[in-house]
This record gives sequence, structure tokens and C-alpha cells, in this order.
Amino acid sequence: MTAAQPVTFHPAVKSATRKIFRRVVILFSIMMMFNQIDRANIGYAQGHLESQLGIGAAAYGLGAGLFFLSYFLFEVPSNVIMQKVGARLWITRICITWGAVSMCMMFVQDEWTFYLLRFLLGAAEAGFVPAVLFYIATWLPNSYRGRANAIWAIGALAAYSVGGIVSGPLLSMHGLLGLEGWQWLFLIEGGITVVLGVVGFFLLDSRISEAKWLTPVERDELTAALASEQAGKPENHGSLKAIMGQLRDPQILLFAWIYFAVQMAIYATTFWLPAIIRQIGVADDISVGFLSALPWLCALGSLLYMARRGDRTGNRKPLLFISLVVAALGTILAGATGSWLGLVFICLATMGFKSVSPVFWPIVQERVSPVTVGLVIAVINSLANLGGFIAPYGFGLIKSFTGDTRWGLYGLGIFCFLAAISVLFIRRLPVADSGGDGERSLALTSQGSDADR
Repeated sequence: MTAAQPVTFHPAVKSATRKIFRRVVILFSIMMMFNQIDRANIGYAQGHLESQLGIGAAAYGLGAGLFFLSYFLFEVPSNVIMQKVGARLWITRICITWGAVSMCMMFVQDEWTFYLLRFLLGAAEAGFVPAVLFYIATWLPNSYRGRANAIWAIGALAAYSVGGIVSGPLLSMHGLLGLEGWQWLFLIEGGITVVLGVVGFFLLDSRISEAKWLTPVERDELTAALASEQAGKPENHGSLKAIMGQLRDPQILLFAWIYFAVQMAIYATTFWLPAIIRQIGVADDISVGFLSALPWLCALGSLLYMARRGDRTGNRKPLLFISLVVAALGTILAGATGSWLGLVFICLATMGFKSVSPVFWPIVQERVSPVTVGLVIAVINSLANLGGFIAPYGFGLIKSFTGDTRWGLYGLGIFCFLAAISVLFIRRLPVADSGGDGERSLALTSQGSDADR
């Protein structure tokens, strides 16, 4: 099908978006990097927690998953508070408190303190992802959001890469000032996050009208461009009845299921990749860290390509489908082959499931009223993050009973394949004319021209 006619933005909109990318989106990417480091660094400390504190595979899997249980419980309330106090205050509050709890992980003494601190970490972090996605949706036109989400998601890839590279040296700091290496890991990485949250308070603004670093013309034109994109959407979405109606929409539940499968794949890989690499025969922490970074580095190119392709065409559903199929095939083949070839297929799977975010969230944002987009994102993300509880815990149980993780990989592959099939049931948006591609609601919400990029 032919694409809808592109919109050419005012030059002030283009200059404003460039400033937003440099000041805000890059900041979010760095925050996301430490977000993922602080929630996943237990993967590198797992062996030390088991040998020194007696926290075995099943207990480790449960503790890793408890983070997502509390995240689920506090995600929507956190988003509601954010709407009242403003994104600037709430995003930086989240960053500071999760960093502080992550630092406290150095005081873990047994399974129960491990469970408690993982639960508190999830509660502290709850609301971060939907708050950032809401911020992007209210500050950038749709044709820029895919790349903004991609740059933000690069922070997660950097976390898995940098986390793997720096964790080995940090874990080797045994005995320095009387602390174990795993204690230095939590202390240093959590402390950097606290500092980052303080810096963010001075760089972020809650509304475009408050951004002194934009010129008056840039603020006015950007606000007008965002308003024009929403002009064709129903305006009567502010009532509680209307909001609850959207949350009961089967499409919202479909989105939550698709992202649930993605989160299962991401966090099973995040928490168990070091253990999978050790099964290959790699023993020392530094080598495990470097090899753990490899899949995330491989995913960088595919993530950027999918984001840019989605922004250029606006037809993101096929890209989402392809990403999930690649994730399914890579994960199943990793389980079937094992050893070093299995690591190659894990790289392929990671390229698939990490390419989902920059095409998935713009699809959601296009189909939701601007009044409820923040709440809907919070609901989808909180339900989906239960996958982060089920997958690590399930992997822990499987490894405890079998001594192997391949059956867990098979299960993840099946989930990703079912999610890919589910993408076919995402409703098509009405188009402004018969020449539209079915992925756009109006010409005003179509993608910008190449000059806008």
C-alpha cells in the first residue's frame, strides 16, 4: 500500500526536537542504563551470593522475580502520583530512591534480606518506564518517537554491555576496606544512580512551557505541532468511565500480553545469561562479564534499524512481528544447540526481543487518547513486567531440578512465537484516505519527511 502524505514541520519544531534529544533523551538513556544495571547486577553476583550467603538457584530466582511483583503492585499508583506532581520531580525521585535501595543490597545477609531488598527495589523503581514514555509522548511528535525510544533503549543495551564489562573488576575488589567484591558492586553502581537523579532534577522540566532552554518560537510551534497530531482523536476521554473503558479494551490486554512475552525473554536472559555462559565452561568473572556483553552489543544495530525504519514508514506492525519471530527462533535454537553455538543463537534472539521496544510503544501511543496514554502505558508495563517475575523464578526452578536451562529456553521461544502471532490481531487504525497504509490514524499523525530527520 502507498503511505500517507508526510507532514513537513516548522523549522522551529525541528530545532526544538534536536535540543530535546540532546538534553532529555540522552539523559533518559543514561538513566535507563543504570536502571538496568541496578536491577540486573545480581546476575553477576549470583555465584558469590550462593557461595558466601547460601542463596541457591531457586532462592535467587525468587528474589530476582520479587522485584517485578512489587513493580506490578506500585506501577499504576506511581504513575497517578506523577500526573499530579509532575514528571520532573517524580522521575528524579524514582532515580534517587532506587539507587539508594540498590546501594543497600550490600547489606544482604541471607535469603530473607535478599527478598526484602529486591521487593523494595521494585517498589522504588515502579513508574519509571511509563513516566519516561509519557514524557516522550508529550514532548515529541510521533515521527520522532521511535528514534527517541530507540536511543532510550540503547541505555539498556549499554547497561548489559557495560555491566558485564565492569562487574568483573568490581567483583575482584575482595577485601578492599573490609568489603566483599559483590558489596562494592552494589555500592558503586547504586551510588552513581543517586548522583544521576540529582543531576536530572536540574535538567528536566515537567512541561514544554517551562523549558527555558527552548526559544519562545520553539515552545509555541512544538506545542502546536503536538496539538495538531491529536486533533483527529476523540477529546472526551477525561472521565473515569472513559478511562476504565480504555483499560478494559481487549486491545490493551493484547498489548500487555505481547509485551509480557518480551519481558520474559529479556529478563530470563538478563538474570541467567552469566549462568548459561558458565555452563559452557567459562569460570572467571571477567571472562563471563565480557561474554555476557556480547548479545547486547549485537542487538544495537538491529534496534537502531527497526526504530528508523518504523519512523520512516509508520508501518511498524510487520517490524514488530519480525522481531518476535527472530527472538523465538534464536531462543529455541540456543536451547537445542547449547555450548558456544548456543551463545551465537542467544545473540540472534537478543537482536529480536531488544528491537521490540522502539516499534511497540509508538504503536500503543498512536492508539490511545493523549489524556489516558500515561495510565495505559503504566497498566501495560506493569502487567508485562510480571514476566520478569515468572521467567527468572521459572528458570531457577528448572535449573534446580535439571541442572540445565535449555528447557527454559524452549519455553521462552514458544512464548515469543505466540506473541508474534498475536501481533496479527492488533487493530488497524482508520486512515484519512484510501491511500493510507493502515498504520496511521490521520495524515497529521503520519511520519515526518526526510528533511525532518
